[in-house]
Parts: sequence; structure tokens; C-alpha cells
Amino acid sequence: MTQNLTDSLETRDSAEREATLMAALPRQIAHAQSRTTAFATLLQGVDAAAITDRAALARLPVTRKYELLERQKAGRADNVFGGFASVGFGPDMPRVFASPGTIYEPEGARSDYWRLSRALRAAGFRQGELVHNSFSYHFTPAGSMMETGAHALGCTVFPGGTGQTEQQVQAIAELRPAGYAGTPSFLKLLVEKAAELNIPIGSLTKALVSGEAFPPSLRDWFTARGIDAYQCYATADLGLIAYETQAREGLVLDENVIVEIVRPGTGEPVPEGEVGELVVTTLNPDYPLIRFGTGDLSAVLPGQCPTGRTNTRIRGWMGRADQTTKVRGMFVHPGQVAQIAKRFAQVVKARLIVSGEMANDRMTLHVETGEPAGNLAGQIADVIREVTKLRGEVQIVPPGSLPNDGKVIEDARSYQ
Repeated sequence: MTQNLTDSLETRDSAEREATLMAALPRQIAHAQSRTTAFATLLQGVDAAAITDRAALARLPVTRKYELLERQKAGRADNVFGGFASVGFGPDMPRVFASPGTIYEPEGARSDYWRLSRALRAAGFRQGELVHNSFSYHFTPAGSMMETGAHALGCTVFPGGTGQTEQQVQAIAELRPAGYAGTPSFLKLLVEKAAELNIPIGSLTKALVSGEAFPPSLRDWFTARGIDAYQCYATADLGLIAYETQAREGLVLDENVIVEIVRPGTGEPVPEGEVGELVVTTLNPDYPLIRFGTGDLSAVLPGQCPTGRTNTRIRGWMGRADQTTKVRGMFVHPGQVAQIAKRFAQVVKARLIVSGEMANDRMTLHVETGEPAGNLAGQIADVIREVTKLRGEVQIVPPGSLPNDGKVIEDARSYQ
């Protein structure tokens, strides 16, 4: 199988990669503590030199996106980035972007700042090709993320952006780009518009898509029309996190991030293969996010990629981790479910199911335990009321009974 490698880092020994990442980790933490006011506070008292393995990393606090937004809003008069950026306006920060919220993100001056070249290369893009980029070029960084990655590969970019479907189809027909970068839904619109107008766009034979779910049915739809499309997972905060290869078996992690999968509402890593929230530590010195909770669910896949890449693979985007639910006028959070479960050593896993109809909510906490239950259900019910201020029932189930889908709170109410 063709590897489409960007560099030898992708096939290095797994132990060598882990050693390199863990050697870089304490330096990055120390850098974040000394160069950003946010992490000087969040990691106050942490000995950076002692954070040399994943167990030590897992003891640090998780900073979730909503907390980053809160800090940005609170400190906007003094620092629009909430104290998370280590660089300021000027030559070290060519651009600033804004994501819904509003969260402001810096773009540093390094080549391929967002590291998208690795994903483009895996999708088949090569030096000397023209890339039709239909990601947004205003406010959000998606357009720049793909463009800077393509430039790092030696590609030329047509900045199509969003909208103007007929004009984009015409440009594709006349410029004859080798491939497309953008959302899968907009690529489908372009292909359908080209067919409607009877305009040939056969030069498009490859695509790197992101920003939306990319089901196999849509992938096959593109394949039937001569376009080999691959997906990647990237965010405006972190850049590239993982990318698809020709093997089409999950997404391979990027070489410059440390990824953990934790139980939603906590910072505790889950066993390999279990669905949880993606928490990422980036080695980017300009925006050194430490244990950043993406809010996205995924799981680690066993084994290595058939292309020869040795980094960990994940299953891709599997939903959102924030399952906060309002019950009888009160918000119940995943962190509260975790807090309840931690009170009882015999509880292996817990899942809160909210059922009934509106204005007649019923909470049932399903808990896995392999030990004799005794009065466990009653004790847990007391803690449910203490933590959530709501009454809840408890159902004891054997280990392995609860689904492996990352859900800590399931809203099963009828809204009809």
C-alpha cells in the first residue's frame, strides 16, 4: 500500500515517539507557565520538570473550550486571548481569527503553522499541484489552515471560499485543479452543480475534507464520480489532530500533539478502546494549550495503520462530550455523575438516564459493579440527591452492561 508519507516521523518506532513527546512535555509546560498568564494561574505550583509521563500529565487540570472562552471574555480589556497566547500582535502573529462564541485564535508566523501538510500529503496532494480551497477565508481559520499546509507542500492554492457555486465550478473547469479542500457537503454541491450545468470538472480526482461528519455513503458517492476523498480532524485551537490514510482504518494522530481520551466530565483517562472525550496537549509554543478538552468524543483503535504509520489511531469524531441536561429545572452535568461514582469504590462505570415526559422527568443512574450490591443502591440514591439536589433511582447492572459510546448522561425523554 502506498504510504504517502510527509516525513520519517510517521514510521518511527512507537517507543521513540513516546520518549520524544514526553521529553518535550515538561519543556512545553514550563514554557506555558512562564510565557502565558493563563497557565501561570492554572498550573500554579506544578513542577514542570516532574511531568515526564502520561500518568503525571493526567493529574493536571483539563481546560475546556468554554473555560477558555470565559477567560477570554473576562480579560478581553487587557488580553483578547485570555492569557493563553505567548505571542502578541506583530510579525510573530500574522493573522487573528474568530470562532463562534466569540473565541479569538492567533496564527503564528511559522511555515505550516496548523500542520495540515501532513493530512494533505496523506490524501494524495503533491508539490506542483493546484488546490481548490473552499474553506471559509473570513473570521474562521479553516481557509488559512488548508492554504498554509498546501503551500508547505509546494502547492498553489485557488482561494474559492464559500458560496458562488456557479463561479467556483467555472473556475474549476478552467483552472483544472488536481484536488479540493473544504467541507464534504460543499464538494457535493459543486459536483452536482457541475453536472446540472454540464461543465466538466474531471481534473478533481482527490479531496481533503473536514468540518463535518463524513459518512462512508458520501465517500462512496465521491468515489463513484472519480474523486478520492479523505478526511482530517482539526480545530481552530489546536490545528491538525488526526488524519485519514489510504488504509481508511480510523484517523492517525499528528506527530506534534499528545492526545488522551478521558471520561466526560473528568480528566481521568479511560481504558484503551473505550469512548471518551479527546483531550489534547499541543507542542505549539505560540499557543501552548495544556490538556485542552475539545468536547469531542472518540476512542483509540488497536494496532497500527497498514500504511506503516506507527502513531496511535482514533475512530474519528463520535459526537459531543458535553451532555449537560436540564432535569426538573436543574442542570445536571457529566462531572456530577463522575463525582457520584467516585464516592463508591465498587462502581466500575455509571450512566444517568433521564426518561419520562417534559414536566415529569425521571432520573435513573445505572451503575456497573461486580460486587454484591447490598444496600449500595440506597446509598448511591442518597448521594445523587446530595450532589444534584434531585431525587434519582439507582439500577445495579453487571460489568460490561453499559454501552461503549461515551455517554455519561442519556436524555431518553419524549418531546412529542
